[in-house]
Amino acid sequence: MGKTLVEKIWDAHVVKSDVGFPDILYIDTHFIHEVTSPQAFDGLRKRGLPVFRPAQTIATADHNVPTLNQHLPIKEELSRYQVDMLTKNCAEFGVELYGLGHPFQGIVHIIGPELGITLPGSTIVCGDSHTSTHGAFGCIAFGIGTSQVEQVMATQCVLQQKPKTMKIEVNGELGKGVSAKDIILYIISQISAAGGTGYFIEYAGSAIKNLSMDARMTICNMSIEMGARGGLIAPDETTFDYVKGREFAPKGEEWDKALANWKTLYSDEDAEFDKTLHFNAAAIEPMITYGTNPGMGMGISQHIPSTASQTPSEQPSFQKALDYMGLEGNALLVGKPIDYVFIGSCTNGRLEDLREIADFVKGKQKAPHVTVWIVPGSKQIEQQAIAEGLDKVFEAAGFELREPGCSACLGMNEDKIPAGKYCVSTSNRNFEGRQGQNSRTLLASPLTAAAAAITGKVTDVRDMLKEPAEA
Repeated sequence: MGKTLVEKIWDAHVVKSDVGFPDILYIDTHFIHEVTSPQAFDGLRKRGLPVFRPAQTIATADHNVPTLNQHLPIKEELSRYQVDMLTKNCAEFGVELYGLGHPFQGIVHIIGPELGITLPGSTIVCGDSHTSTHGAFGCIAFGIGTSQVEQVMATQCVLQQKPKTMKIEVNGELGKGVSAKDIILYIISQISAAGGTGYFIEYAGSAIKNLSMDARMTICNMSIEMGARGGLIAPDETTFDYVKGREFAPKGEEWDKALANWKTLYSDEDAEFDKTLHFNAAAIEPMITYGTNPGMGMGISQHIPSTASQTPSEQPSFQKALDYMGLEGNALLVGKPIDYVFIGSCTNGRLEDLREIADFVKGKQKAPHVTVWIVPGSKQIEQQAIAEGLDKVFEAAGFELREPGCSACLGMNEDKIPAGKYCVSTSNRNFEGRQGQNSRTLLASPLTAAAAAITGKVTDVRDMLKEPAEA
């Protein structure tokens, strides 16, 4: 019997496997940041251990960094402390750090791919759930806890149970105004925020194969939001073209050798998945969430489900979510006034996202009452956006282009959404208080977010993309 792609990569990295015990899995690349690494470094220090393979450990500051005036000391005391500790720890243990002021600084899941550190067939971990992003390159990438961060630092291995495998196929052509973010929000809405629990998901099908690498990263990024351990997409020419020539990608003969190996990374035709799901791309419309988990999403033209339509056991939590969001069942979200728009995060803070938004808003103005933050995912993206003049387009539209960081994806830095305010966000989570205490988050694609910024309310972007009538 053939193997799935997950099985091929996993089996190639198992150091030891015993029945009844987790596998000892070798890790090729370990990304760290300021939030989940301090305790791990302390653990090594107490045990008198070094970082076992510092060359395979890469650090950056992203969660706690401000996105304005990064050349100045960080105002928030806890944030400043965590970033300072990362700097000290990396210096003491010999770990490469792309901190504030470094040209490679940015969100950990964005700088790995853009620097050519994320490579097909590898195993990648980070103390961050959205490590699944890197799976877009055909690698096994997943988030780990702080104790496991220490484990990888000390041994370059981690104890892991081999996951079940799921294949999700999306075939057909996407409609107008529909993007990768809509695909993944649609899938999660169909199978629920727990539908992928226990699985590693391989995304396939013509609609997935036709996506750019930036779009594939958006898909894999949100695998965790359906409870999956991670998600990946088999590498192909799109992948290889993206990686080639990047800062730390293989060069010359090493490239040729690596490429030959990467071309073997696919699920065999006779491979068996534990579960397979099929979706039609044409059935997907621009998506938006209405509740407090990413599974509470719907097509933008649809009505919010009623509490009565849920199972009796689900009704209390469903109603609690609607109450928190200040919404009612059976209502439309289109036309709902909003207060903030956040375009950024490891889900949608890439250059392709910024280019798409700039093209859409050129010549338009944001609604006067809406605050719009555009936060690039890395210093390199920020600099390229400026080089292309995207900053001027944003400025003319009333959008604020900030400096790189996780920003308003989570309430862990200065960029918070005020209590009671509605934010249309391109990030990945809409939990209670995720963007700030008592803030209300509506997850959507960059285009849907930009449409809301212009109109000042939840808007079906397809209405703004219609061809002008002939004279």
